[in-house]
Amino acid sequence: MRTLPRLFVSFPLFAACFLAVSVFTASADYCEVNVCLNGGTCVTGAGKDPFICICNDGFTGHTCNETEIGPCNPNPCKNDGVCEIIANSRRGDVFSEYVCKCPRGFDGIHCQNNVNDCAGQRCQNGGVCRDLDGDFTCNCPSPYVGKHCQLRCISLLGMEGGGIAESQISASSVYYGMLGLQRWGPELARLNNKGLVNAWTSATHDKNPWIEINLQRKMRFTGIITQGASRMGTSEFIKAFKVASSLDGRTYTMYRPEGQSKDMIFVGNVDNDGTKTNLFEPPIIAQYIRIVPVVCRKACTLRVELVGCELNVYLNTTGCSEPLGIKSRLIDDRQLTASSSFRTWGIESFTWHPHYARLDKQGKTNAWTAATNDRSEWLQVDLLRPKHITGIITQGAKDFGNVQFVSAYKVAHSDDGKYWTVLKDDKTKTEQIFPGNSDNNVHKKNVFEPPFFARFVRVLPWAWHDRITLRMELLGCDE
Repeated sequence: MRTLPRLFVSFPLFAACFLAVSVFTASADYCEVNVCLNGGTCVTGAGKDPFICICNDGFTGHTCNETEIGPCNPNPCKNDGVCEIIANSRRGDVFSEYVCKCPRGFDGIHCQNNVNDCAGQRCQNGGVCRDLDGDFTCNCPSPYVGKHCQLRCISLLGMEGGGIAESQISASSVYYGMLGLQRWGPELARLNNKGLVNAWTSATHDKNPWIEINLQRKMRFTGIITQGASRMGTSEFIKAFKVASSLDGRTYTMYRPEGQSKDMIFVGNVDNDGTKTNLFEPPIIAQYIRIVPVVCRKACTLRVELVGCELNVYLNTTGCSEPLGIKSRLIDDRQLTASSSFRTWGIESFTWHPHYARLDKQGKTNAWTAATNDRSEWLQVDLLRPKHITGIITQGAKDFGNVQFVSAYKVAHSDDGKYWTVLKDDKTKTEQIFPGNSDNNVHKKNVFEPPFFARFVRVLPWAWHDRITLRMELLGCDE
């Protein structure tokens, strides 16, 4: 009699299990019921196995049913620190089985402390220091430049001295006086110019006047000096004006202070002969500078000088190879974009986003991977303002054990994000193909000779192993 209750209980249990297995097999969906334990994610059709469990940190086994053991599981190191087992070692008066190797910019037993790289005030001349992950940057007040704001960018760029040729100066219109005998052309708009006709004046009918100076190469502009003139005993000058700039002579941007949504209106002159200096804070990086009068007295008449310096005038190529901020996060997530992003097994939480493409980034998804293995894919960096680019460091990654990297690539750059130029080999004049990585972790550095100057940089994968996967850093400087 004692066996009957046992048979009665076990038979329904056996029948339920048999039914569940039958339904499970018939549907062929091994993950319809999540068999992964401890928060693991079940994925069907992954490789040779009918299903695979992606385990949370600290768990392992076919169904995440086992606890990872050892002092480095789970990783006790913070901020992407690397845990290394050093059994039977002694550190100070504490016995430990592991040590945390901290990335640059962090310290502490568990890499828990962010080192203040601004300690000791590294910025000179009123520069404001910003602490980064393993680095720092100085926000320099105009006209100072350089890593530590130690250099002054205050050269007169050639309007008064004649270094800027007449052919480099143009205007929307020209005024002709004295029955057309006097031409107040843009080539006369030089600071302190003398003579009876000694300045530029726009035509009377010109309702949107401007005068433009082409420096023929990209420059850093830190200020502008303006002056009016006198015609037939009458003082004429520009009382207020705007400034537009361009890198290519096609697309122009009105100057705005940082964080402002409106164009800045500069205060101009109050008489015909005195000078007025305005500083650009922040400086303007451009080849073309356009002065746009807003309020004029009698007529829009101008003499002018530009203040600034040549880009990289103080530094040679070898001195302009600082990391530009992808790894240190000076470049934020929004500045990194791509043609597409791959999802491992189609899972949203395992998307290899472009903002993961940071050199030495750690984690299960720690790089950018393109959705397809195609040469039309790209990874793009927006530096927000033009910078001098001298080199690049690339790195591959692993996707759950699969080694992936870009083994060859091209590089393109743009000033506006619309028109792109692919770097070419100086000798062959063909698009240059740079050698990439040969594994998932070692850094590969390429130097750009000659360097280029741009706001946008794109990496165009040309060859790859397994999948297009990339971590990277750009090298260069502001100057």
